[in-house]
Amino acid sequence: MQRMRLSRPLAVAAAALAVSAATTLTLGGTGEATAAETVLQTGAQTVLHTVDEPMLKGSAKLKRGAGDNAYFSVDAHGFAGKARGTFYVSHHVGPEWGGNFKGHVDCLLTGGPVAVVTGVVSESHFKDASGMPHVGDLKGKRFGFTVLDDGKKDRLGYSWAIDGLPKKSVGKCESSAPFETLEKGDYTVHHWMPPRGKH
Repeated sequence: MQRMRLSRPLAVAAAALAVSAATTLTLGGTGEATAAETVLQTGAQTVLHTVDEPMLKGSAKLKRGAGDNAYFSVDAHGFAGKARGTFYVSHHVGPEWGGNFKGHVDCLLTGGPVAVVTGVVSESHFKDASGMPHVGDLKGKRFGFTVLDDGKKDRLGYSWAIDGLPKKSVGKCESSAPFETLEKGDYTVHHWMPPRGKH
């Protein structure tokens, strides 16, 4: 069978299409790269270039007593007030009391292995039980989370640590020290700060 040869421009275009298709598959088939990922073409080469940015990602169950189940998940990317992503919190004590809430990230700052993220609740569901605190609807409130990414000894904190319940909104990127230990799960913090100008 005769082999078909592509001209150089066609070969470059074919390579670009192949990388573009691979990129689409890698990004979940959305057809659009995230703000942090762009495809650059340099002559006959097509390269995937990733712009650096802060990141906090992971899920974990807090180490608590029997019957007290608290889970925190977060996927946050971007610097300060331009951060984006989602969070989800679930807390149940026994079979009767508990619920969950989720929302969208609006701030992220990192410092080495520590990240502070805040987000505004878009949906919440809690069930009351006799003798347990009433949580109510948390929709529209901003809460903060802090993570220490310390290998197998990660820690987590949250803005309502003193109040006892997530009721009071906080400012962007405000939370408590990461005082809670994890029973299982893992968080990953990628530290990044924009370069500072010369003084």
